[in-house]
Amino acid sequence: MTDVAKHLRLTHAGALKMIDAAVAKAGEIGVDMCISVVDDGGNLLAFVRMDGGKLLSIDSSFNKALTGVSGRVPSGGVPGDVEFKLAHATSGKLTNLKAGLPIYVEGIVIGGIGVGSGTGEQDLEVAKAGIAAIGAGYEP
Repeated sequence: MTDVAKHLRLTHAGALKMIDAAVAKAGEIGVDMCISVVDDGGNLLAFVRMDGGKLLSIDSSFNKALTGVSGRVPSGGVPGDVEFKLAHATSGKLTNLKAGLPIYVEGIVIGGIGVGSGTGEQDLEVAKAGIAAIGAGYEP
């Protein structure tokens, strides 16, 4: 039947498993983070702001997750001349900050994770740890 396709989906339990692993990695590197996990439609499934996570990283972590799932590629790779246009065209919802990753299972995007409060590299390390916790990847 070509009108209906099977659909893999990220569950709340999976999102919490990702949050737990990401929090553990953030603790390991000594940076309190804000971590958002969204489903394939960009709906928030799980979020945590660690005690010292930066206030504005609440929004940026969600926008990073939304960017990862929407573009189906890691955030942070948009050329500079397109960066402002991207943010403007989406009312600031999409971002070019690092650490917004799509979550791939069997070549299908099932969600996104976004992390903020550290450097871009620290945020990315924490996001990758979250994805690894459910045996997924961030590339097809």
